[in-house]
Amino acid sequence: MAYVDGFVIPVPKARLDAYWDMSRKCAAIWRESGALEYRECVSDDVKPGKLTSFPQSVNLEDGEVVIFAWIVYASRAERDEVNDKVMKDPRMADFMKPENMPFDGKRMIYGGFEMVVDM
Repeated sequence: MAYVDGFVIPVPKARLDAYWDMSRKCAAIWRESGALEYRECVSDDVKPGKLTSFPQSVNLEDGEVVIFAWIVYASRAERDEVNDKVMKDPRMADFMKPENMPFDGKRMIYGGFEMVVDM
């Protein structure tokens, strides 16, 4: 079964163009390095909840949207190999600097997941 890295990211609406530019470049690097899929989605219907919600998960601020993203790999071992290649790719260097990120990286939520149902 496949393995997935998932992300929830708060992005200022004023920085969306810069974010999409970064995202497209990162997607190419991940795919070239062996990721099977690279998906990014912008919030369209994510209301604040009473206890939990996507906006609450990233402490969404006025003027921001939620990005929900995932990368699919053949396995966790493959994910580890792909991410090692990606992090060593010189094209990633500028994206990794906090001052160059078009979002607040401290509020990004991410993790790895073993895919159980795939229909």
